[in-house]
Amino acid sequence: MGPDGALSQSVPWRKVLWERQPFPDNYVDQRFLEELRRNEGIRQYRYWAVVKEAGFVGQQLSCVAIFITLWLYMEQGLLAPETLFWTSLTCALLGYGLYQALTSQTESCSDHRTHLADSQSAVLFLSFTFGFSPVLKTLTESVSTDTVYAMSALMLLAHLVSFPYAHPSPPGSLSLNAALFASVCLASRLPGALHTFAMLTCALLVFALWPCLLQRIRANAPSQFTGVCVGVCVGGVGGLGSQSLGGAMLLSLALVSVTLICPLLLVRLQRQKDNIHGPWDEAEIHEDLSRFLH
Repeated sequence: MGPDGALSQSVPWRKVLWERQPFPDNYVDQRFLEELRRNEGIRQYRYWAVVKEAGFVGQQLSCVAIFITLWLYMEQGLLAPETLFWTSLTCALLGYGLYQALTSQTESCSDHRTHLADSQSAVLFLSFTFGFSPVLKTLTESVSTDTVYAMSALMLLAHLVSFPYAHPSPPGSLSLNAALFASVCLASRLPGALHTFAMLTCALLVFALWPCLLQRIRANAPSQFTGVCVGVCVGGVGGLGSQSLGGAMLLSLALVSVTLICPLLLVRLQRQKDNIHGPWDEAEIHEDLSRFLH
């Protein structure tokens, strides 16, 4: 491409398609780069703001570590299923009360569910889980232990990858199903049906209810959100460290990478971004065309 001096002096070039002109199809004049625009609409990130949002990823990773730690304690006989069940139930009631306390008047009016409906759902889940616990206990008897552990690890990884961190309330269907599938696989390797029931109840609390409460804290109590995430991360590292020092070190390294190093890289690389826009871009229709769709 390039300007043709002789032609441009005798016949002015016009940027039109319906008129035959004595110029090549790819001809442009000196005004071509006048419409060049760089980094249009680029969002500038602040480091600590990104670290705060990355805390959600770190605490979710710690939640998985806490769940695995509880399973290890149950599998080794160091934690009674009754203790885990009643602790989970108490935490669920306290979390439900906190969730209702953080609910604004507008959100309360838009949500038509009542306390009775929530109680019925909880009782229905506990009843079905308790009734099917003997079946779930024997669900993977014909599968080798190594295969069960591999499937559980893969499903927990899928849970972390597919988790909707931007809007985790309610959790995504793929993420929640992957976590519950891993929970069933691990719970089936516990000693008894009551262990399976307690473990699945804990899994529902960790993977389904806790993200909803944390999202409500992030929206309505942002000053406490960071502290809650830090507390969960410390609990995950401490719990895993009581079982495996190497696992706690790997989790700490992952948390530092996710919450501190990755945001720093994002902010640094954002400064190097160089997007160009100009007349060569595809045309965008900004007119509202919804009236033509009826």
